[in-house]
Amino acid sequence: MRNPFITSGYVSAEYFCDREKETHDIISLLLNGNNIALISPRRYGKTDLMRHCFSQPKIKEHYNTFIVDIYSTKSVAEFVGRLGSVILEGLKPKGRKYWEKFISILASVRAGISFDANGMPLWTISVGDINSPSTTLDEIFAYINQSEKPCLIVIDEFQQITHYGDVNIEAEIRTHVQYCSNANFVFSGSRQHLMGSIFTSPARPFYQSVTIYALQPLPLAKYTEFCKHHFEHNGKHLNDHTVEQLYQQFDGITYYLQRVMNELFDQTAVGATCEAEDIEPAIEEIVGNSSPIYEDLIYQLPEKQYRVLQAIAKEGKSVNLTSGKFTKKHGLISPNSVKSALPALIDKGLLTMSKGVYQVYDKFLEMWLRKKL
Repeated sequence: MRNPFITSGYVSAEYFCDREKETHDIISLLLNGNNIALISPRRYGKTDLMRHCFSQPKIKEHYNTFIVDIYSTKSVAEFVGRLGSVILEGLKPKGRKYWEKFISILASVRAGISFDANGMPLWTISVGDINSPSTTLDEIFAYINQSEKPCLIVIDEFQQITHYGDVNIEAEIRTHVQYCSNANFVFSGSRQHLMGSIFTSPARPFYQSVTIYALQPLPLAKYTEFCKHHFEHNGKHLNDHTVEQLYQQFDGITYYLQRVMNELFDQTAVGATCEAEDIEPAIEEIVGNSSPIYEDLIYQLPEKQYRVLQAIAKEGKSVNLTSGKFTKKHGLISPNSVKSALPALIDKGLLTMSKGVYQVYDKFLEMWLRKKL
């Protein structure tokens, strides 16, 4: 790798920082027949952690593994389509007999699967082709139960199922999982309050059905060691205080650490030392490159939502947003206007809320908004 600080996807263990305990814990839970709810804010590296787990020999050599991202799905039919598509793509490299078995079981949508010039199957099924999502879901789980190898399946951003408008989908998936003897599941999610309500509420189908595993930020000492190793390996040097300052600035959130470190590595010449004062220019470069995207994003927001977002960005971490003190301090219309803007901003993924504390989700967007102030 020209730049060892990966910002998208999983390459190999060499470029994956620590998570030794988490890897051991998750593999041990799965191999002992447990299902897991893996919960943390977005950009902590949940998906890459699962890719790292699935790359270990004890899993890679003995299991079929699938990671299904349902973040953009909006209905049960889209969920079923995404699940089927990922399984088919995962089976294609294993050989014809594997994917043929899967296709043969999908009687309800088999006509929607086409083939390329080399005879390889293509999932060309649209949402409209899935006339009975429940039937197709039954068929997919029938395949999972008959798979040649046991399966490990990650459903990423699992809280998205709460937006489908189908009150039965949780119970339906829970029933399939309960009676699926040939697979174990990781339900990964970033909306902590939604994930918590799915798995810890006695009134919900998934209550007490999984082991809840909360992913914490990378330890500072481990990340410092990781960064210094890659700088030194490439003939560059890195001051410990640089990593510590960066870590504190972004609360140890993996994506931001990696993105800024990627820029710092690129800007540090061979033989030179990366110092703490190099951090701000690197961030300004990153934020500046994203400025047109942020401008377009803000342009599409109603004025009321934009003002609330800007006020929260200025505060950093905000509480009691519907108080008269907060609205007066930031020149907002009224507490009611703030109250109505907050759910919309959370739904658009621009804000996060945990234990009554609101923050701008994208830290780079937060910095850009502060700069505009």
